[in-house]
Parts: sequence; C-alpha cells; structure tokens
Amino acid sequence: MKIRVSICALFSLLLLTLSAAAEEWRNVPMVDTMCAAKVKAKPDDHPRSCALQCQKSGFGIIAADGTFLTFDAAGNAEAIAALKAAKHTDHLRVTVSGTREGNTIKVKKLTL
Repeated sequence: MKIRVSICALFSLLLLTLSAAAEEWRNVPMVDTMCAAKVKAKPDDHPRSCALQCQKSGFGIIAADGTFLTFDAAGNAEAIAALKAAKHTDHLRVTVSGTREGNTIKVKKLTL
C-alpha cells in the first residue's frame, strides 16, 4: 500500500513539473516594479535612466493583456545587465523566455 501511495505521489509531481512548460513573451515592455503602475499606459516613454535608478525594486514585463509579470532573481540580474549594455534611452522592449508561476516569470533568457 505504501508503495502505491509513493508511486502516485511521484506521478503527480511529474505531472506538475511537465505542466510548467516554458513560455515566451516577445517584444513586450520591460519596466521596474516601482514604476510599473504609473507607466502602464505609456511604458515605451519610461527612460532607461529611471529603470536603472529603481533597479532595487526589481523588473518585469507588461504582458499583452496588461498584467504586470515580475522577474525572479536571475531575471532581474539579466535585466540589469541588459539595461547597462543598452544604447537606447527608452522604448525598453524585451523578449523573455521562462516559466510562469503566478505573476512571476522564472527567466531562462532575456534579450533587450
């Protein structure tokens, strides 16, 4: 009996893992968490300088449906590196791939 329960539990865990499939968000606005609400209407006007000043709040994207999805720690680190390397001063659009857990993206790759 204990073996059946263990096998069922293992199978359930496997199904949960498989259901967390990778997603990709293309050409979406990236903003810092602190400014997300106030720039939601015009995220492309949000300057890189402000995003870098507010980097401690973390980053995320404004999805096509208007939802703000935050990045995990790895995604925040990638966002900071991308912003520091960027030449343009606004219109901060990214392509992000990763898995979504609630309103957080576990970032696998981020390209500005």
